[in-house]
Amino acid sequence: MSGGVTSAAAPLLEVVGLSKHYPLRRASFFGRRPAVEMRAVDDVSFRLEAGQTLGLVGESGCGKTTTARSLLNLVRPTAGAVRFEGEDIVPLFQAGKREDVLRLRRRVQYVFQDPYLSLNPRWTIGDTLREPLRIHRPDAPKLWQARIEELLGMVGLERHHAWRYPHEFSGGQRQRVGIARALAVEPRLLLLDEPVSSLDISVRAQILNLLVEIQDRLGLAYLYISHDLSSVRFISTHVAVMYLGRIVEIGEVDALFAHPRHHYTRALLSAIPVPDPDAVDTRIPLQGEVPSAAARARGCAFHPRCPAATAICREVVPVLAGTDARQQVACHNPA
Repeated sequence: MSGGVTSAAAPLLEVVGLSKHYPLRRASFFGRRPAVEMRAVDDVSFRLEAGQTLGLVGESGCGKTTTARSLLNLVRPTAGAVRFEGEDIVPLFQAGKREDVLRLRRRVQYVFQDPYLSLNPRWTIGDTLREPLRIHRPDAPKLWQARIEELLGMVGLERHHAWRYPHEFSGGQRQRVGIARALAVEPRLLLLDEPVSSLDISVRAQILNLLVEIQDRLGLAYLYISHDLSSVRFISTHVAVMYLGRIVEIGEVDALFAHPRHHYTRALLSAIPVPDPDAVDTRIPLQGEVPSAAARARGCAFHPRCPAATAICREVVPVLAGTDARQQVACHNPA
């Protein structure tokens, strides 16, 4: 579950007030020049239950990837708590023992966006899949080869592919290798950062079907980052919409797609292509450009582009509030 829906047991992942700010200009010693910082992620909170998928969507630069990387301390968060299986993992990453950090990284793995850059071109596929086993399972080298063959079969590759190099594979095959590498240490949560954005349409469908099959088989949870709303609707159980570093709407996928409440969400969904040349154009155009994260306006960050902005929108930052049990929206004047 995500958003404001509560569960009797602790969720697999709970993010509370996560922020990542980048200083762009320090304050002047004499106080003549104020400090300036870019708020890439600003007070983001959500929950993710075991076996579910949260789709994180929004325009490029809204903070989706920074959010995911902050969860694994690949980017050090400025503030906030990240609880995995009930444990706050931010201090563990920053000051914990190596064995504790490795134990956590076995439970949460990352699949990168670019299958061309995420694989070492000098390593065979077998070497790539052996590396996480060498780090996390050093006591059982005799079992590595069997595990590599199991992983290849799990993602639809053949045993002999272990002796090939990345340049001998297509983009879809390389992404299968990236998924297999993430699965090598038996995680419970995968962070999928635009895993199909660089692939052809037909190959995208294959990889998405593979991810669904693996999730059903292993009971994994996914944080699925994408700007492709069609793939988000296919794979996700819940969706969170980000704008300028903040979540503006979150809820169950069917409820959010059927009845979007935030005006930004409505504009995003209206831009989904319809495979019918005679269909009536129902797109909702947005005025202006996305403001700079370093010079955001007072109040709601979306108000300079919102067709329904009122006086309160220009002064007060809205907070996520439930419109029903399945959906939350941060808007003073929801649709």
